[in-house]
Amino acid sequence: MRLQDRVAIVTGGGQGIGREYSLRFAAEGASVTIADIRAEEAKEVESEIEAAGGSALAINADVADEAGAERMVAETVERFGRVDILVNNAAIYYDLELGDASIDYLRRVLDVNLVGILVCGRAVFPQMKAQGGGSIINISSIASYMFNKPPGEVENFPNYAYGLSKSGVVYLTKSMAKTGGPSNVRVNAIAPGVIMTEATKRVVPEAFAETMRQQAALGTALEPGDLTGTAVYLASDESRMMTGQTLIVDAGIYANG
Repeated sequence: MRLQDRVAIVTGGGQGIGREYSLRFAAEGASVTIADIRAEEAKEVESEIEAAGGSALAINADVADEAGAERMVAETVERFGRVDILVNNAAIYYDLELGDASIDYLRRVLDVNLVGILVCGRAVFPQMKAQGGGSIINISSIASYMFNKPPGEVENFPNYAYGLSKSGVVYLTKSMAKTGGPSNVRVNAIAPGVIMTEATKRVVPEAFAETMRQQAALGTALEPGDLTGTAVYLASDESRMMTGQTLIVDAGIYANG
């Protein structure tokens, strides 16, 4: 197992893709803290991991709250003794309001999707530095890159708030990597393409999703579990010489322009 005896925190780990990260990391031997603002879902994943023989801790956490992020790290260390991996997955997506173009809503999205990554990174960094290193994995999105939007009814698909926040993740990943390097704290990101989660089916217009599938070189969308292998690679020693990078996992949308 590639993450044997490691300790991971997965924010937004109780649902969607975060749930898949949590389960896969546990299957690879890691003890996992499932940090989620939806406490019930986090507990369900905790129970699922423990039923399979793994170690898990569910924590109710708001990633944009500094005190909450520090508590998340402290409780993880108290339970497992260290933190080797942080997956900054939590984001406003399932409840994304595509029609809300207000500045207040933009601030809310940025606060969770971008500032939350900085808050959680700052909370975990002292622990990783003290123990000699660690791996932080930020989740960006193909939405941070320019691509052709489908014509017609979704011509004005208002994804600027989400895309802007995820563009910031790419920059922040490089900045965090530069800061963390001397302490052997690696920071990389994953930029997923269209992933057919329940959230995607609820939030993204089908015409838009279908256009993205057609633009993909592989001609398909991703399933939630398709990102876990990349996350395990970035969390493991196999990527020990990699930092400051954003890996696009999108079935070839970006490759096709």
